Amino acid sequence: MHADLPRLSRTNPAPKAGIVHLGLGAFFRAFGAIYIEDAIKASGNTRGDDWGIIGVSLQSPRMHDQLAPQDFVYTAQELGPEGESLRQVEIIRDVLVARENPEAVLAAMADPAIRIVTLTVTEKGYCHDPATGRLNTDHPDIVHDLKTALPVSAPGYLVRALARRRAAGQPPFTVLTCDNLPDNGRLVRRIVLDLAERLDPELAAWIEAEGRFPATMVDRIVPATKPEDVDALARKTGCYDAALVLHEPFRQWVVEDDFVPAYGADARPDLGAAGVELVDSVTAFEHMKLRMLNGTHSALAYLGYLAGHETVAETVADPLFARFVKDLWLREIIPSLEAPPGTDLEDYADALFARYVNPGIRHRTWQIAMDGSQKLPQRILGTVHDNLTNGRNCPGLCLAIAAWMIYVGGTDLEGKPIDVRDPLSERLQSLVREADGDAGEVAALLGVTEIFGPKLAAALEPSVTSAYAALKADGVRNTIGALS
Repeated sequence: MHADLPRLSRTNPAPKAGIVHLGLGAFFRAFGAIYIEDAIKASGNTRGDDWGIIGVSLQSPRMHDQLAPQDFVYTAQELGPEGESLRQVEIIRDVLVARENPEAVLAAMADPAIRIVTLTVTEKGYCHDPATGRLNTDHPDIVHDLKTALPVSAPGYLVRALARRRAAGQPPFTVLTCDNLPDNGRLVRRIVLDLAERLDPELAAWIEAEGRFPATMVDRIVPATKPEDVDALARKTGCYDAALVLHEPFRQWVVEDDFVPAYGADARPDLGAAGVELVDSVTAFEHMKLRMLNGTHSALAYLGYLAGHETVAETVADPLFARFVKDLWLREIIPSLEAPPGTDLEDYADALFARYVNPGIRHRTWQIAMDGSQKLPQRILGTVHDNLTNGRNCPGLCLAIAAWMIYVGGTDLEGKPIDVRDPLSERLQSLVREADGDAGEVAALLGVTEIFGPKLAAALEPSVTSAYAALKADGVRNTIGALS
């Protein structure tokens, strides 16, 4: 139906590039790109006309192929409880495909006009061990990047581009990660320094002294765009937009105001004018969001999927799950947190629930369930550890861990196959197949040290084994009901 429709086109010239973004997926285009465009507009183009974005697809040419025929502009469709609104986003000036031309990516990142490199490469894209936070030197991409100057991994591109800037006598760029990782700036800094140290200790010392890696907290629900969404937009506007993104009205970006000082006032866009909260430390904000939003999203994803619910909104519309998630916040998650300045955590929980029930957002449980081996330590296990350390039980979170274990085993409670998307999926399913009974399956999965530390695994084993057996014997609904 799209062959005869016009494509989108620019209404204004593309801004000069000041940012390279690695991992140009839907989330950043529905979140960071919009904030940066808003910052340009708020600056009245006095300080903001050189903060255009060069996007980089690290793997697939799909994003380039969708955006290039439409001048790299796209539609952001806001899905509110009471209706929709449309916005054309024009901040991206080009998209490079790293696998096709790694040299072009490195050249762009080494350009002195680039002062910030942002990232949304997901947890697995940092090639680290989630349990330790250190670079995984056995990761195939890191093995490759240690041997050749043309990298394939996100850490490899950061380190090789920083090496070029140092060799040219240029300041480094600020590395601004937008991924949901605890203490994400310091984590990425540690990974970059680990890799740089193995390549050139003097480069590592320069990055450590001159580089900046501010931590961030990002929050906006961005459901996957489906073909029928693209079709509906085409019927509504008469234009074909292959790169449509959908998002909820809510957004929050908290950023530590620590950018490379060599650039002075030109180190970043006027993010504060766009509503970004610039702070000294994001730690309390980050823990609040990772545990209260992402933690319950994962719990609802695994349990909701096993109960037959397709989306989060559908899941929490079920009174049983609504009560479950509210109890998780009140009894297990909030007690583990220190509230950020000016924030009431129970009010925050109420606001989260209002976002979850928004019928305009079809955030699929299967989508949220992806890459759980990478997400679980940050989203759930940190909360469990703090609770157990302080003598607090967490039966709801243990039930969520048990549901994850059933999910990654590859077969649901009715014996139907699950399309598990996880970097450890083959290993996890093999462990389940080879184990003996429920207790053996739980013990095998708790033995995956990249996810569970040995002490935490030992502390979890009785509760998770019980929850796992209950889910298999009684089903999701009865097991959740027994928690009350």
